[in-house]
Amino acid sequence: MRPGAGFPASLGPDDPRSDPLIPSSLVGASVARDVLCLSHLRWDFVYQRPNHLMSRAARDRRVFFVEEPVSAGDDGPGLRTVVREGVTVVTPTIPDGLDEAATESALAALVDGLTRGERIDRPVVWYYTPMALPWTRRINAAGVVYDSMDYLAGFRGAPPRLLELEDALLGRADLVFTGGASLHRRMSGRHPDVHCFPSSVDLAHFRRARTAQPEPPDQLGIPRPRLGYAGVVDERVDLELIDGVAAARPDVSIVLLGPIAKIAPEDIPDRPNIVRLGLKPYAQLPAYLAGWDAGWMPFARNEATRYISPTKTPEYLAAGRPVISTSIHDVVEPYSRLGFVTIADGVDETLGALDRIATGVVPDQRAVDAFLATGSWDRTWAAMAELVDHLAAREPAGQGGAAHLRARPAAAPALAGSAATATLE
Repeated sequence: MRPGAGFPASLGPDDPRSDPLIPSSLVGASVARDVLCLSHLRWDFVYQRPNHLMSRAARDRRVFFVEEPVSAGDDGPGLRTVVREGVTVVTPTIPDGLDEAATESALAALVDGLTRGERIDRPVVWYYTPMALPWTRRINAAGVVYDSMDYLAGFRGAPPRLLELEDALLGRADLVFTGGASLHRRMSGRHPDVHCFPSSVDLAHFRRARTAQPEPPDQLGIPRPRLGYAGVVDERVDLELIDGVAAARPDVSIVLLGPIAKIAPEDIPDRPNIVRLGLKPYAQLPAYLAGWDAGWMPFARNEATRYISPTKTPEYLAAGRPVISTSIHDVVEPYSRLGFVTIADGVDETLGALDRIATGVVPDQRAVDAFLATGSWDRTWAAMAELVDHLAAREPAGQGGAAHLRARPAAAPALAGSAATATLE
């Protein structure tokens, strides 16, 4: 552990050392190399899987979170850095007008300068986006991890080279993690060392929604009942379903909490009972969820949702909210099968689910809590760290891509009842 990075004196319920189910070998591994993370998501956007995992990684190692580049205007290439939760967030800036080859050359030079300036020696290189591969190939890595959290090629505006670069990344990676069972099935057979780590949850954070919370001012005057969605509003959201429910039940307020991306704001239905509150800090989410009568996941069924394992499923449940969702595979299994989430694909089904909730038909919270206790982000990171630090302890291999031929410790399951490691989002 680096100097000054001690644990707090008291352990919270989401601290891995307070969980008797986590083997001691998974906590505080002796080899903790720097992590250089390449992400398509920005740290200060919606708080998601990369934030949860990298902030935990930063407890006992240096973490450099490199975002996609932004325009430098007429200035030369450069790096902007800021520290968030112990993570050094790095944003490359690139002059306008560079072609693809020049852009990749400039980014490679910036990353080389970062590793030299920060004395980053044989880091674990952790990819969320294959698009970063062309300008990070030269890094001498202790290990290469591909954490596949989404099927990025199915998203609107996906780069044409994405699948080609993903194949190249799979050839280079030592470990592949997936964000759910559907993604695990997609990766199985494409790499010899694939581990399933479904969406996890910060239990202590979201349990705050079960106690009395001051109502956020912008939600205070919204009539109840409230059906809430927290997340990015983009092509994955079924806007027709939202409009249909709002039209059929004008007495129900539909709260959309999150930024709009890749769709025009005017595409969102405009009805008096549809309220858009925009992006909110992660710290404030429990206060908003506390004022909802149900959490909603009105996802469309398309290529962008084919492999998703929504993080908001366990978050809504940890907040004590009844949950309604369209039939996304990684929600149906295991959450619907266990009786924790109601599946409703159409307007009538959604209204029926709302009516049942109003009469008190909700899951047994004790059963929900017992299930969620097996899937904290701390447990997930601890199991990942065991695998990653095994790579870092090997003899220098130079370029990664060979460690999967070595014996490997087994990863702990992230959620009971969901696929874990190679036994299978």
